[in-house]
Amino acid sequence: MDLLTPMQALFEGEGLDAWLRVAGLIGVTGLVDVVQRRVLGRLHAQLEKTEAYWDDAVVQALRRSLSLLVWVVGLSFVADVGLSQTGTALADMRDSLRVIGIVAAFSWFLARLISLVEEGIIALGQEGDEPYDRATLDAIAKLLRIFVFVAATLVALQTLGFSVSGVLAFGGIGGLAVGFAAKDLLANFFGGLTIYLDRPFAVGDWIRSPDREIEGTVERIGWRLTLIRTFDKRPLYIPNAVFTTIAVENPSRMHNRRIYETIGIRYDDAPKMAGIVSDVEHMLRSHPDIDTQALIMVNFVTFAPSSLDFFVYTFTRTTDWATFHQVKQDVLLRILGIIEQHGAEVAFPTSTLHLADGFEAAQPGSDPASEQTWQEGGRQEGGRQEGGRQEVKRQRAKGKGQM
Repeated sequence: MDLLTPMQALFEGEGLDAWLRVAGLIGVTGLVDVVQRRVLGRLHAQLEKTEAYWDDAVVQALRRSLSLLVWVVGLSFVADVGLSQTGTALADMRDSLRVIGIVAAFSWFLARLISLVEEGIIALGQEGDEPYDRATLDAIAKLLRIFVFVAATLVALQTLGFSVSGVLAFGGIGGLAVGFAAKDLLANFFGGLTIYLDRPFAVGDWIRSPDREIEGTVERIGWRLTLIRTFDKRPLYIPNAVFTTIAVENPSRMHNRRIYETIGIRYDDAPKMAGIVSDVEHMLRSHPDIDTQALIMVNFVTFAPSSLDFFVYTFTRTTDWATFHQVKQDVLLRILGIIEQHGAEVAFPTSTLHLADGFEAAQPGSDPASEQTWQEGGRQEGGRQEGGRQEVKRQRAKGKGQM
C-alpha cells in the first residue's frame, strides 16, 4: 500500500503537471542530442580536410560521449521532477548517480581519445610522415587507459560513500595475496613492461633466440603474451616472462648482411692464385651493392687436401633477405668468371693413386699381349698362394699323425 501511494500522487492534482514536465524534459534532451550530433558531424567533416589528426580525434571521441553526457544531465533533471513527487529512497541517490554518469561520460571520452590518437600516430608512421616506436606507443596507450579506468572507479566509489583510503589499504593487503596466487601472471606482466621499457624488439621485427627454438616476426606484444609468426606461418605465443631469462637476437636491426665464403682452386693453378685474389678484391670494392666502408678481406688461407683455398669476407649494403641473396649470387658468379679468366678451375675432391715401381696395370684398349702377360702373372701369383696353402695343410696333417 505504501508503494502505491507515491505512484498515485503522480496522477492526481499536481502529479499530472509533473508528468508533463517529465515529458517536456525528455523531449528537450532528445532535441539537444540531435542538434549536437548534427553540429559535431558537420564540424568533423570540415576537420577531415585538414592534415592534423588531433582535431579529428577530439571531435570523433566527443560525439558519443557527449550524447551520453546530454542524456545523463537530462535524465537527472527528469529524476529531480519525478522523484521529488514520489519521495522514494532513490531521491537521495540522484546526485550521486548524476556524478557517476558524468564521470562515466568523461572517462569514455578520454579512453576513445587515447585510442584514436594512437590509431592516428600509427597511420602516419605507416605512411612514413613521422617516425614512431610501435611498442612504446602501445605501452603508453595501455597505461593511459588503465589510469583513466582506475581514476574513474575511485571517483565513483568516493561518490557512493566508500572510503577511498580504505579501498587502497584493502587493495594493498589484497595485492599481496593476489601476488602469491598469481605470481606467473605478474611475472608475465612485468616481463611485458620490461619489453616496453628496454625495447629489445618491436612489432614487425624478426627475432630469434639461441637458447630456445624461437624465430619469426613479432606481430603483437601484449601484457601477458607476445605473438610471433614463424617463417612457416604458424603463430607462436611466448609468455613475456620468458624474455627476461633468455638471450634474444634481433637481426632486423643489423646494419649489413655478411658474405663469408671459402673457394678452392686446383693445385695445378697455384701460380694464378695471387692474380685471382687481387681481382676478386678489386671486384668487391667496385661492386655497387657491397659496403666499401665495412671490412673487405680476400686472402689465400689454406692448403686443403684437394684444393688451394681462399676466403671472401665482405658485407652487403642491403639487409633485406631476398635482396641479399640476389647480391650474393651476383658476387659468386663474378668470382667464377674471374677464375675462368685466369685459366684456372674450381677444385673438387679428387684422389691420386700411386703404383709401386715395376708394376704397370693394363689400361682398356692397351696391347693385348701386355694384358695377357699381366693376367698370367696374376695367375702365377695366385698359384703360388694356393701351393702355400696346400703345404700348410700337409704340415698340420703330419702333426696330427704324430700325436
